Amino acid sequence: MPAALPSARDERPGLDRRLLLRSVLATGAALGLSSCATRASGGATLAADAALPKSVPTGSSLSIASALGELQLELELSGLIGSLPFNVSGWPNLGAGPDVLAAFRAGSLDVGVNAGIPPIEAHNQGYETRIVAINLTRSPTYVFATKPHSTIESVADFRGKSLAFSQGQAQGVVLLRALKQAGISYQDVKLVNLTSDQFLVALEAGQVDIAPLPVTQLPNYLNSYGKDGAHAVDTNVVDFLTLLWAPTSVLQDAAKAAAIAAFVPIWAKATVWVYEHPDEWEQDFYVKTQSITAAQAKSVVQLSPKPWFPQRWDSAITWEQQTVELLAQGGFIKSFDASVLFDRRFESLAAAAVPATYRS
Repeated sequence: MPAALPSARDERPGLDRRLLLRSVLATGAALGLSSCATRASGGATLAADAALPKSVPTGSSLSIASALGELQLELELSGLIGSLPFNVSGWPNLGAGPDVLAAFRAGSLDVGVNAGIPPIEAHNQGYETRIVAINLTRSPTYVFATKPHSTIESVADFRGKSLAFSQGQAQGVVLLRALKQAGISYQDVKLVNLTSDQFLVALEAGQVDIAPLPVTQLPNYLNSYGKDGAHAVDTNVVDFLTLLWAPTSVLQDAAKAAAIAAFVPIWAKATVWVYEHPDEWEQDFYVKTQSITAAQAKSVVQLSPKPWFPQRWDSAITWEQQTVELLAQGGFIKSFDASVLFDRRFESLAAAAVPATYRS
């Protein structure tokens, strides 16, 4: 078994102070939300094996993470926001798994949108959450970006290089899967522990050779540093799961569980709306809020995968178990049964809400 990673303290003594500042600010923002916390409503308690409520009690509310305002904008543009049968107490700008988990712990967030790895990391830390909705991704949504003046052309060239790595985020698992696919062991590279919001600064400063970036983030980076030799290294490694998840303590609140059950179909419909309305999404999200050109926005949206909502979660559970084992083999976590991460009472809700062409 490969040795466990050295601590972040050992791996990044020379990091730019801006990296630490970004990390502190992100964590502070998540924890600071506790002033408007949306803790359990004090209503009826719902057992983990009890059927989900059929209706949402009047006055129910949820705090829903909306990184960069994306989810909120999806609901507004699609017109679905008016169909929410509960109040939204806040749309915290949280996207990174560690930040969402910090907000969960602070009691300031009820529902987050993330990839498959954050619930695994939460379990590893002893904090129990459950997955309540799944969208399967069948094409790459991350690409490996090089630092400026790099000669790296393929994953095979990663040997001996410094690679940005986040154990608790999707980017980390994408990197581990790419290394495994290329037959590169952890001992052959230097994994530098960062959070995803630190990747760009580390690349810009040349403090890492490679970082996995979302395809949506790549155009801005290359626009700034492509002339200096920064470029992308494409792979076919996918991040299979996009999911909604919530703390078990939230799901034990009958009113909040009912609100989440009502939200899942609306989330699925909004996801489909974005896919079916690329022109509006290019302009209203990418051009207006992400400061990229219309041409860049179009190229990003063209890379956006078609959503697939499974009627059963077996393949998702298998994928999560493979991810657990991959992390366990590297010494990052202890192996466990990944099925405990899923609340299968919600299993059919998303798929039932969308046309058959979006079901798997």
